[in-house]
Amino acid sequence: MARPSPETRACIEACLACYGICLGMATNHCLAVGGAHVEQEHMRLMLSCSEMCRTHAHFMILGSPHARHLAGECAEICRLCADSCERVGDMDECVAACRRCAESCSGMAA
Repeated sequence: MARPSPETRACIEACLACYGICLGMATNHCLAVGGAHVEQEHMRLMLSCSEMCRTHAHFMILGSPHARHLAGECAEICRLCADSCERVGDMDECVAACRRCAESCSGMAA
């Protein structure tokens, strides 16, 4: 199997970082803080973002040609998650990780 390009490796790293940060923030920070942090739409979006990032990274690691199809979806969900986390507030780490991942995935989708 061919080694992934530097761009693909960077995207894998961005996706895995976003996965860990979103899942950790959702299950630790948001649950502890409560209020808007645990509203159904926000929580569902955070969990969806973390899973999409994990899945996209997995497909890129596998070298699957389907990874390109996931890149656009991953970017969109990350942007939505970043916007939601920004609205809720006190989630700067998640916002930054989602924006980095969205940018990297957008590049992979092009």
